[in-house]
Amino acid sequence: MEIQYEWQRIAADLERRIAAGEIPKGGRLENERELADHYGVSAGTVRRAVGDLRERGLVATLPAKGTYVL
Repeated sequence: MEIQYEWQRIAADLERRIAAGEIPKGGRLENERELADHYGVSAGTVRRAVGDLRERGLVATLPAKGTYVL
């Protein structure tokens, strides 16, 4: 059994939502607080999940603008 951290579970769910078109290309992700509330985790956990998606080239974060799907 593979142990999965919360941030990995959130990143996988966001990736699934992007692939399914629930969050379209060019679409904006909810902000950290909204995502944290949605997933019932801390903002730091969401930050780590979004950072993983950013490192993999799925999203880009623009300062003071938000995070968008590439």
